[in-house]
Amino acid sequence: MVSGIHHITAITRKIQANVDFYVGFLGLRLVKRTAGYEDADQLHLLYGDAAASPGSLITFLAWEDGSPGRVGLGQPAEIALAIKPEAIGFWLTRALTQNIATSGPAQEFGEPVLRLKDPDGIIVKLVGEADVDGPAPHVTKDIAAADAIQRIRGATIFSEKPAETAAFIADHFGYRTVAAANGITRLAGESADVLDIRDASGFWTSAPGTGTIDHIALRAPDRSAVEALAARLSTEGAGETNMHDRKYFYSLYAREPGGALLEYATDGPGMTVDEPLEALGEKLFVPRHFRADPEDVRARLPQFSLPGEERMTERDLPFIHRVHRSETPDGTAVVLLHGTGGNEASLLPFGTKLAPNAVLLSPRGRSLDEGYPRFFRRLTAVTFDQKDIAGEAEAFAAFMEGANAAYGLDPDRTLFVGYSNGANMIGAIMLLHPGIIRNAVLLRGMNVLETVPEADLSGANVLMVTGQSDPYRAYAGELEAHLKAAGASVENRLLAAGHDIGPADLEVARAYRERILG
Repeated sequence: MVSGIHHITAITRKIQANVDFYVGFLGLRLVKRTAGYEDADQLHLLYGDAAASPGSLITFLAWEDGSPGRVGLGQPAEIALAIKPEAIGFWLTRALTQNIATSGPAQEFGEPVLRLKDPDGIIVKLVGEADVDGPAPHVTKDIAAADAIQRIRGATIFSEKPAETAAFIADHFGYRTVAAANGITRLAGESADVLDIRDASGFWTSAPGTGTIDHIALRAPDRSAVEALAARLSTEGAGETNMHDRKYFYSLYAREPGGALLEYATDGPGMTVDEPLEALGEKLFVPRHFRADPEDVRARLPQFSLPGEERMTERDLPFIHRVHRSETPDGTAVVLLHGTGGNEASLLPFGTKLAPNAVLLSPRGRSLDEGYPRFFRRLTAVTFDQKDIAGEAEAFAAFMEGANAAYGLDPDRTLFVGYSNGANMIGAIMLLHPGIIRNAVLLRGMNVLETVPEADLSGANVLMVTGQSDPYRAYAGELEAHLKAAGASVENRLLAAGHDIGPADLEVARAYRERILG
């Protein structure tokens, strides 16, 4: 084992576009997909060469709702990937034909460099490195071995303390200064990769967020080396460090004097510890410490398609939403409306258990209550903003019209499932916009309309599921009466439960769906 870069981790908001760029355009291999170690509902994607070699790994944390970050002081700013010098022409042509914004080639430290931007705006440099031979370049149908990315060439760090940053990395990670020019000090590791420390004095400070690089991980020979560095940094008063077992490597995090986050990670046990080489990246790994059902986590995480796979592109519609598709669709759909404090992912585990072969459409409410998403605002526990209900119901009707067309949903084969505020929204939509919703399961629903218009709900099917000890149980009957008066076929099941939903709700909802949709 020699010193060098183990991996580089950045943050993306645009998951499908990220996959298309790093796998489809750059030709890297998706070698691992995991739930985040700090947040099980955060997707983490790892790209690398054909063997997932340390020194080839580029990883991304997915923040779909994350604000864009700002590149500045105390932060890595560029990713450099090594290619053979004679491949520069291939990549320039490829970028031009695939409409990838590019600049160059230009010379940096005597090497030809082609600069690109990924979909989130992160600068990716393709560097023609003389005599480079990566351990396992990933060859695709349109990228030959001679043109393929070989490994990570390096990264750039912005620092207002460049001398201290360079000294820290040299002292603790085995790098040495090899060149300096134009405000950049170049450090090299034993594996021939480089870290460019740019003097960024006077720059604005960095801000974490999407489109930024979170950290650079440097290679450690083994766990004892990680622990020894932690002890050394502690005696030097270098600031807070923490060590983690990440299953595929053991590591610690520390900040260099300029503020950039560095990781020290072991090569082993490596990415093949739980998947054979030929199947890398096919399955989702969920860290055990969450003690979560992997299927529930998988349902909540965003889906994506690899290049060449069938995909369903999410459309720009009035509500932020998630579309979850089955590998074996049965022609039905389930629309899921969350309760207060939920979001577009909250009911997806319920939906996958309810209808594993259906297309799931899960929107996020647009009204906020103390910062939490709802489908309309409440004034008290049992009174609601009538104008907000009317406006959001109309917007939702338009949303469904667009969603039916965009995703090929059949209204007669679609079941709407709402919980609490989501169930109340479904009831209001049915009475305000008859025909939009024809089949519904209302979990803990109640009437929220002060004035109920005349409506024709002939042919509509509704199951209301009420908790026996639910404090809102007394209000459910009014909604049932209004729906029946409008001509809907309404069933009401009373469960030994409170306001929360559980397995019993799933059981009765599944049986109802099978009965009305087959």
